Amino acid sequence: MNKINNWNDYECLKTGDGEKLERWKNILLVRPDPQIIWKKNNTWNNYDAIYHRSTEGGGYWEYKKKLPEYWTINYKDLTFKVSPTNFKHTGIFPEQASNWDYIEEKIKNYLKTHQEMNILNLFAYTGCATMTASKAGATEVVHVDASKGINEWAKENMHLSGLDNHKIRFITEDVLKFLDREKRRGRKYQGIIMDPPSYGRGPNKEVWKFEKDFQILLSKVKNVLDEDFSFLLISSYTTGISHISLSNILKKEFNDCIVETGENTIPVSEDNLILPCGIYGKVTKD
Repeated sequence: MNKINNWNDYECLKTGDGEKLERWKNILLVRPDPQIIWKKNNTWNNYDAIYHRSTEGGGYWEYKKKLPEYWTINYKDLTFKVSPTNFKHTGIFPEQASNWDYIEEKIKNYLKTHQEMNILNLFAYTGCATMTASKAGATEVVHVDASKGINEWAKENMHLSGLDNHKIRFITEDVLKFLDREKRRGRKYQGIIMDPPSYGRGPNKEVWKFEKDFQILLSKVKNVLDEDFSFLLISSYTTGISHISLSNILKKEFNDCIVETGENTIPVSEDNLILPCGIYGKVTKD
């Protein structure tokens, strides 16, 4: 089980009745979470904004006070932009911090015995893992996401983290098509990170469904994974897919490697609960 433990600017304060109260630096947000099936200990009145789900899909933010369009938070020596979106997200999944620590450790260890390390980040979102890999010393990080707007957000995180002079390539493209092209080029990566969505569309309306396409994705990823690779790191938030199911498919695809799977979690300050936040899978040679 992955637990976050190095945050100063983020904290999950309270949970209950399908909601979580979070501190993002000095701003308090309430957001829905379907995993929270237990009762609140008390009524929450101290927050700056709350997200309400709509019965027709989506939702909206209700603000108790005017907030900036965006603000920044720090994780270790990285700086990320935070901004409430129309889909309840903020641009950061704080439970991923334990995976960022893992990425940093794997890259630094690999570079003790190798001259270079190229990292591929697929479905890379706003690039927190991209910036982690670059800061850790990766020779090059290739950041791939189908959304041009999200890639622009990732570039902002690059600027905020002072990584402009590092080698990061931002690619706006359908991931499966990109992997096919990288195979034809003969490109290989020593570390691959991916966070495939449950459902999504590429820039040319390509449809992605986790249950249908994940096996195809894995086979294409293997084509660009260096024989002397360090790690493959997968995150998933797809409802109904357990980390045991993920373990099974990874063990079948990488039967000569070490496979570890589990749940990403966030500690809850109020009563020492642990909030589950998706699953992870790690594939390594040793």
